[in-house]
Amino acid sequence: MSKIRIALIEDHDLTRVGIRTALLQKEEVEVVGEAANAAAGLKMLKKVQPDIAIIDIGLPDKDGIELTRELKALSNGDDSGIKVLILTLQDNKEAVLAAFAAGADSYCMKDIKFDNLLEAVRVTYNGNAWIDPAIARIVLQQAQKNPPSRENISTDQKNILPKSESGEEENTDTYTLTERELEVLQLIVEGCSNALIAERLYITVGTVKTHVRNILNKLCADDRTQAAVRALRSGLVG
Repeated sequence: MSKIRIALIEDHDLTRVGIRTALLQKEEVEVVGEAANAAAGLKMLKKVQPDIAIIDIGLPDKDGIELTRELKALSNGDDSGIKVLILTLQDNKEAVLAAFAAGADSYCMKDIKFDNLLEAVRVTYNGNAWIDPAIARIVLQQAQKNPPSRENISTDQKNILPKSESGEEENTDTYTLTERELEVLQLIVEGCSNALIAERLYITVGTVKTHVRNILNKLCADDRTQAAVRALRSGLVG
């Protein structure tokens, strides 16, 4: 079985060493490069071409979001390019949206548990998006309070709307969730089972399953985690 090749770009030496040590506990992972700033990181990434780049937002010379944007631009939108997993202390809505707008594939907090970090790595490697549940809750709560119209979606957000096979942007009407679907989506990212969602919202499990199916269809998502990220990328969040 081929190993997941990972490169680390983190300016704090102890943090970088800690992440590397943790990752190398698993035989499926290989750390192929490290850097302490964006300039050295981009040069290293071009050379070693890892499967995943774990990038810290707070780099000393250039923030990780801009580095992500530059890295993704090199691949010209090719999904087979280097995937980016943002690892940061920043849990504010603006940082999350900026990271995904720049092309980040996944977003984790630095206080993430080791097993969850490995899960995030595996999910990202398999071509799906992973978002820290704490981040998803913050953003989805904002989405419930103020779901924006298409006119209020920023240019960057429009640029990351999923594309159809013809390359055209999909109709954002398919991303319009009802108030109840947003409630269900928030409970999903909190890790609630269908039974628990039914209990909290005073509806049947069958109704929950219908809502979940509609959410996945509307967001063109394969699973629950991907649904949360698609909610960000489609402009549901302002």
